[in-house]
Amino acid sequence: MTAYVRTEEAPRLPAPANIVGWRAAVRERLFPTPLSGVASVIIAAILLWVIWTILDWALIRAVYVAPDRELCNVEGAGACWPVIKDKALQWVYGFYPADQRWRVNLVYLMGALSLAGLLIPRIPFKGVNALFFFVIYPIITFILLLGGVFGLTYVETSQWGGLLVTLVLAVTAIVTSVPLGMLLALGRRSEMPVVSLLSTIFIEVVRGVPLVLVLFMAANMFPLFMPPGVNPDKLLKAVVGMSLFASAYMAETIRGGLQAIPKGQYEASRALGLPY
Repeated sequence: MTAYVRTEEAPRLPAPANIVGWRAAVRERLFPTPLSGVASVIIAAILLWVIWTILDWALIRAVYVAPDRELCNVEGAGACWPVIKDKALQWVYGFYPADQRWRVNLVYLMGALSLAGLLIPRIPFKGVNALFFFVIYPIITFILLLGGVFGLTYVETSQWGGLLVTLVLAVTAIVTSVPLGMLLALGRRSEMPVVSLLSTIFIEVVRGVPLVLVLFMAANMFPLFMPPGVNPDKLLKAVVGMSLFASAYMAETIRGGLQAIPKGQYEASRALGLPY
């Protein structure tokens, strides 16, 4: 009787080189058709030109040592690294007094440690850490940076700048946008027409304009709603504008999460009187 089935195990051969490996990936993603191949070559040439231009300006033609700015203004000179070195502290602290910069460093250190505690999964006490970052840390930051109490020298906000102002605006906007966004999201989903309409108008108007316009309106139109003679601090007006802008986007994020809840679970929570 003739056996038509091979009884011995067939040798395991590697896959052809033209369908696996980096060559196959490049061929499949960059050169699947002649037109795509031409486009890939053109884009690669443009990227190489941009990279070479940046390296030529930042490293090859750069000025590394200069007694004044005149050497950096020579025709054909590249990046002026002495200016970067001289202005580095100003970019980090602004015009904050040099003898008081330890307060800024302390704020940076506390923010980095508390944020690391929230982002690293293995660190325990997430609730306490979140309470500190979102509630206690902004208060401590305000007291340390502004001063005027507990023997700290008062530093006007006009002397703040650089990375310090960026972090203050970012952290404040994040902290305030969460509760405001929750209220706006619930207001937009409210069954009361007036509340829903006002929340919708605020969200859509704020999301429909750029951030620079919101900051311009906060700086120039916000004082018009204040009593005569009252002119809020410039940084405070920027913080208000950033917070309102971030809260509108946060409201849509929260509303999208609420709408993703299954209908049965939503109706069950309402029947039990639970918040939704």
